[in-house]
Amino acid sequence: MKQMHDFLTFASEGTLVALWGAGFLLLALIAMIGDRRRARRERVGKLDKVGWVPWTGLFMASAIIGGGLLAFALPKVLGG
Repeated sequence: MKQMHDFLTFASEGTLVALWGAGFLLLALIAMIGDRRRARRERVGKLDKVGWVPWTGLFMASAIIGGGLLAFALPKVLGG
């Protein structure tokens, strides 16, 4: 745990932005899985007993933000 704390404390801005971008892309992956599960389930009745989450919008927003952050961080991370 201390090594991770030291890594995050002394990481460059490019590395931190790349980590945030990877986190948003992970959230996009989770939202994509949730959207697929919702699309494939059978309708039991008029009222579903599951919560309503805007999976498609969550996927799109997090994928765009994550891709943008990674695009901004890529030159800094690769350049050193």
